[in-house]
Amino acid sequence: MFVKICGITTEDDALLAVALGADALGFVFAPSARQVAVDRARDIARRLPAEVLTVGVFRDELPDRVVGIVQRAGLGAAQLHGYESAEQCREVRARVPLVIKAFPAGHPGLSDISAYGADAVLIDGERPGSGEVFDWRLAEDAPRAGHRVLLAGGLDADNVRDAIRRVRPWGVDVSSGVEREPGRKDPVKLREFIDAARFGGAEIRPDGVDDGDGRLGGLYDWQEDH
Repeated sequence: MFVKICGITTEDDALLAVALGADALGFVFAPSARQVAVDRARDIARRLPAEVLTVGVFRDELPDRVVGIVQRAGLGAAQLHGYESAEQCREVRARVPLVIKAFPAGHPGLSDISAYGADAVLIDGERPGSGEVFDWRLAEDAPRAGHRVLLAGGLDADNVRDAIRRVRPWGVDVSSGVEREPGRKDPVKLREFIDAARFGGAEIRPDGVDDGDGRLGGLYDWQEDH
């Protein structure tokens, strides 16, 4: 089970999340209580192991600005969390190593996610970062063939295993569910969430995307393909 910890604002939180087993860290550049300066994200990213995926999170930003910030901060991916068109998403993907396109659960764009050219699709609630849980039944029918699905939206250590059993995602994404306050992570909540997500992943039959060497689902080596 791929685990992304989003809303990172400090080096201490970043290093702790990695030490506890996070596969990816998200840096929010959209207006938010968790928004981080580009130079700050760059300084944190420089201290992280190369195998950790660093993701810049944007909402309704111009493609050129998304690409510029990702490159300036030295990040490995962009997450587009607004109403970006398929054309805008493809434009970013042409210049950024990896793109995650986020949709609210039940969004019509989920029926045509191939048009966006993203490497993964993230299914979230209507208010990203709010900590509100949405009806997971809305995510159960998300297209899977050829797509890695990340689940977000009100996840925490208490519900992530149930969410994984219901939705069977390739990975999970959490922010507020592992915080002690907006933008600051709680070490105990981080550890409990990552452990619960790993257990949840082990409980389900892997039904993810073939990575090209016979594996289905499981931990995906981003560097291997890119």
